[in-house]
Amino acid sequence: MRKSIFILLILLISYSAFSRNLADDSLKQKLNSSLTNIYKEVMLRPGRVTVDSIAMNEREKSMELHTNLSLSYLPMRENTVLHIYDSVRYHLPPAQKKYRISVFSDGQEISHLIPNFFRSKQKDKNRMIAHRVKKPLVTNISSPMGDFDKGLQNNHIALWQSHGWYYEQKLGRWEWQRARIFQTVEDLYTQSYVLPFLVPMLENAGANVLMPRERDYNKTELIIDNDDVTGGNRSGHSGRYGSSQYREINGKERWQNTNSAGFANPKEIYLDGENPFGMGTARQIKTITRGEESLAEWYPDIPEKGKYGVYVSYQTVKNSSDDALYSVYHAGGRTDFRVNQQMGGGTWIFLGYFYLDKGNSHKITLTNKSSRSGRIVTADAIKIGGGMGNIARMPHPDGFEKENTKSSEKQVSKETLISKINYSPEISGYPRYTEGARYWMQWAGVPDSVYNRTEGKNDYTDDYASRGAWVNWLAGRSPVLPKEEGLNIPVDMAFAFHTDAGTFWGDTIVGTLGIYMTHFNDGLFESGRSRWASRDLSELVMEEIVSDIRREFEPEWTRRHLWNRSYAEARMPNVPTMLLELLSHQNFADMRYGLDPSFRFTVSRSIYKGMLRFLANQYNRPYVVQPLPVKEFSARFSGDTEVELKWQPSPDPAEPSATPTRYTVYTRLNGGGFDNGIVVNSNSYSTSIQKDTVYSFKVVAVNDGGISFPSEILSVCRKTDQRGEVLIVNGFTRVSAPFSFTTSEDSIAGFAGNVDNGVPYLADHYFIGPQHEFRRVVPWMDDDASGFGDSGANYETTAIAGNTFDYPFIHGQAFAEAGYSFVSSSVAAIENKSLSLNSYSIVDWILGKQREWSVARGAKPPRFKTFSQSNQEAITDYCNNGGSIIVSGAFVGTDLWDNPYASAEDREWAQNTLRYKWRNNYGAVNGEVKAVVSPFPSIHGNWSYYNTLNSESYVVEYPDAIEPADGNAFTVFRYSENNLSAGVIYKGEQYGTAILGFPIEAVKGTENRNKLVKGLVDALTD
Repeated sequence: MRKSIFILLILLISYSAFSRNLADDSLKQKLNSSLTNIYKEVMLRPGRVTVDSIAMNEREKSMELHTNLSLSYLPMRENTVLHIYDSVRYHLPPAQKKYRISVFSDGQEISHLIPNFFRSKQKDKNRMIAHRVKKPLVTNISSPMGDFDKGLQNNHIALWQSHGWYYEQKLGRWEWQRARIFQTVEDLYTQSYVLPFLVPMLENAGANVLMPRERDYNKTELIIDNDDVTGGNRSGHSGRYGSSQYREINGKERWQNTNSAGFANPKEIYLDGENPFGMGTARQIKTITRGEESLAEWYPDIPEKGKYGVYVSYQTVKNSSDDALYSVYHAGGRTDFRVNQQMGGGTWIFLGYFYLDKGNSHKITLTNKSSRSGRIVTADAIKIGGGMGNIARMPHPDGFEKENTKSSEKQVSKETLISKINYSPEISGYPRYTEGARYWMQWAGVPDSVYNRTEGKNDYTDDYASRGAWVNWLAGRSPVLPKEEGLNIPVDMAFAFHTDAGTFWGDTIVGTLGIYMTHFNDGLFESGRSRWASRDLSELVMEEIVSDIRREFEPEWTRRHLWNRSYAEARMPNVPTMLLELLSHQNFADMRYGLDPSFRFTVSRSIYKGMLRFLANQYNRPYVVQPLPVKEFSARFSGDTEVELKWQPSPDPAEPSATPTRYTVYTRLNGGGFDNGIVVNSNSYSTSIQKDTVYSFKVVAVNDGGISFPSEILSVCRKTDQRGEVLIVNGFTRVSAPFSFTTSEDSIAGFAGNVDNGVPYLADHYFIGPQHEFRRVVPWMDDDASGFGDSGANYETTAIAGNTFDYPFIHGQAFAEAGYSFVSSSVAAIENKSLSLNSYSIVDWILGKQREWSVARGAKPPRFKTFSQSNQEAITDYCNNGGSIIVSGAFVGTDLWDNPYASAEDREWAQNTLRYKWRNNYGAVNGEVKAVVSPFPSIHGNWSYYNTLNSESYVVEYPDAIEPADGNAFTVFRYSENNLSAGVIYKGEQYGTAILGFPIEAVKGTENRNKLVKGLVDALTD
């Protein structure tokens, strides 16, 4: 009997457990389905959330539910968390609906995954990391805008752009770390965001940005140092930097050597472990507040006129000054900087970019005048320009690692090989900006313990592993890492900008992935603060990027995951850090957007906004987003020697705070550099000018969060004995990716620069060569054979000129030479009737490579039409009132004829008003134009234009062939190779037109352009 009862009890217990398991399995299935639906709703992409375990505590009336990592990938918000909990509670049995429920993913209760920025209450104070900074590393005190208290003032950001040219010891060669694909390589491509867009945005908001790679594209580098006082003699390299000189002036105090080694540059190349910042001396002096100052002066001998980055170096010593005053005398005047020498000693510290004239007319000075006396100012070398790589590498003689370690893998000892070839040390032969961080660090005096992580046996590993270690070296001895050695720079955050691999067929986007790391050092930084701050940063940046791309470019842009994974660049820095994989450089659909400059500007602004919000929350301060560039810019004479500038602010619908409160106007004289600017409180500015001098102006919008990117540049000149007044209209606003295509079968696709290479913003440095593999089915086999998208390498160290937005100056020089005064305007000011054409005897309409253009698959409307309806009406009215107009552009006919967005009315207007018609879009290949016999004898000669990719001017691949459309219109130019009509002049009883199928500013040589413009003007006015 007892035995039967016992068996019955066992069966009842087993059945109860079995029933509970069935119930648990049923609940899991329901929750899996419900949570997966929430995932898909939020992420707008496939995915699956599964419940790993459910723990009930009936006594405590509580339940813990643990899911897989997928739930942690969601951008958590308070309403998202509420939705998840409501969904879980809905599926619980009635008796358990009132239990206290906790949902966990990635080991965290999901409300913990909400960034502090989006919390209305219960902020996690341990992830709020702020440093009291009285004086930042570098401050431009010549800027008239002051501080940006609602921007990034006093913040220090460590930032880098993925990989770089490196020495692969297994192959005994220098190579890229990624494949050449879709006309670029990741090692250069990420720079096309970071250097022209992201870093300036952060600096425009007041931040100090630190970088472990060279930021100056200029291949020239000059070093002027106290150890080489005669320009090279003491180092044995006489004349290496021309007649560059270092000088000292002693006043009340005298310069003397410091007590520790400083920089010297005695060698042409540097071998493993050699540190130029330990090869020389540095100078020091006590500060004064009154009396005769002492100066250190660096006089560079500039080999070519151009834009140069300027770096200083010094030593941080006991009692260092926090307000060392450097002055840079450049082509636009003088700019002063205060440098806090209590941090940053013993490396290159970037001041800014400056335009410098050829010769030795410029200088950089350092004074011992200070707000406090008795402190120490130190002086060491000055570096001007980026230069070429000078770190020599070879396979390690004791053996090199057989395999590279991935960033996400732990560094362990690897099998080593010893080369059977007797190599000699070899420099890269490439500009320093192309090289990986490991080589810059050696040149910049970083300890080899930072960049030689494998003891010199694997440059690939050393490169990525050094970046996080470099952040910690910057922050050592500061409140960030007070117990570690370093530069005492209070770094607020770090950011690694990458693009990913992976490919899809067709127009499917791979999209954006964010990576952070908390599962290290018990989830804490060395300061004791929470590493979950890195998730906050990553989430804020991801949110901005995806939202802005979907709104501005591609509604179906993919938001990928937020990964909490152990990548070295996310794990090693002891500050909040994000590793961004913006898109796949291997996926054609992604790169159709990724090669577009406006896309890169927007994404960079998104990243800046995410950082701004993160740091504002960290410091518990309000924030304001810097404005967008101004629009409708115009310059006109308001008197004989007075000019009035007008513009309008550009609203940002996504950012209500991005509203200007004031503006800064910068001025340039003739071909010099721009000055430091003047602040104005309205959207107009009047100034006096001198006759026969070309004045150029640009405007930035300003608010409490920072300054915008600059406007286009407008120019004016009043001639003493003017023949008339010309209005130059800049209608060339296009920036774009190269022409890309897909086919109906989708078997081939790619970028076809031979059709149209697109238009870079200012200049591109990421372009490596044209794509030559268009077959989608060709797979990647090796980085030297990357399959679909494989591209050449013949341009990978060449700057590709783009739209400088400075063409009124080029055209204006020609009109001034012909005796005409001129003013200029943006095309938007004409379109919106801010300025009338009718006040001018001649209008010069610049079109460049303007053409109506869509980005990628055309999810948003096209832009950059040559002649809008409003502008057509303005030009018609001008002509009917007796004006003379010159129009030049490579697509002046194509855009109105061979364009699916153009209309019959567009073509009728061109023929009936401007009196020309289109013949074809392949007018010429060789870039040669000749004048032909016509009723206009002032037109004579031969001209060449830029018809191949180059660093001087944007390329005109195929100019338009156009023909007369009226009995009083005549061909005056023909392309030399085929005699197709290249330019037409119409001269009627009422008005005249000159239409050129090639852009005037693309013609080679100032004298040739002057001759061309004078001939056109004389033909229209004689």
